Amino acid sequence: MTLSKIPLAGVIGSPIAHSKSPQLQAHWLRTYGLAGYYIPMDVAPQDLETVIRTLPSMGFVGVNVTIPHKEAVMSIADLVTDRAILIGAANTLIFRKDGKIHADNTDGYGFIENLKSGAPNWNPRSGPAAVLGAGGAARAVIASLLDAGVPEILLSNRTRVRSDKLKTDFGSRIRVYDWVQAGNMLDHAHLVVNTTSLGMIGKSEMRVPLDGLQPGTVVTDLVYAPLKTRLLETAEEMGCITVDGLGMLLHQAVPGFERWFGKRPEVDRATRAAALR
Repeated sequence: MTLSKIPLAGVIGSPIAHSKSPQLQAHWLRTYGLAGYYIPMDVAPQDLETVIRTLPSMGFVGVNVTIPHKEAVMSIADLVTDRAILIGAANTLIFRKDGKIHADNTDGYGFIENLKSGAPNWNPRSGPAAVLGAGGAARAVIASLLDAGVPEILLSNRTRVRSDKLKTDFGSRIRVYDWVQAGNMLDHAHLVVNTTSLGMIGKSEMRVPLDGLQPGTVVTDLVYAPLKTRLLETAEEMGCITVDGLGMLLHQAVPGFERWFGKRPEVDRATRAAALR
């Protein structure tokens, strides 16, 4: 009796011990009764290419990629999707049977799916979105919002030059505010997104004035530790619709899992519970 190869996948980053991806993917493998393993791998930048090119011969069908490697893997991959090129980073690698490495970015997909789930009545065309931060996560969020039909992005970052760069890259639908004026964006926003690390456990709190928030505005925070940040707590008290950041992590993992293990997983309460264990 010949057993077929058990598919392996994993997540590459440095550090990586904090990642919730292994427990999430293990939950899906158990739930659907699939053969496979998902392994966290702490890989130093100087070893990245060697590791990635070795993995397929070890039985790996793909990996997720996180900080600090999301930009570097773009030059290692043979094929890169248009959205990964637009965002300038990849978080999902697929090792194809023909030997080619395929790079994609599913962060924007995960962000939009989380919004649809947490705020089902949100209409992207209803008005501007205010985005705080201008790093890699902001690029993914902005690309997905523009693609969804948001008419204008109001953008502010602690370092203005990074916001200006995003305006150059994404065009006239971006309006940049200085960080000291960031609170003024909230008066006009139908959606508010924090893509910075402010409010995360161990980081500084967000000091942006929130008194401009309007009841009914959708407010989401990419930070998920804690699940309810001060931004979300305040927004909730002001009558806003709040969406925590955990769902983005869960939804962005769906396309990779489907490609690697052949089953499209469902993001449900059990999935959230597994990720929070």
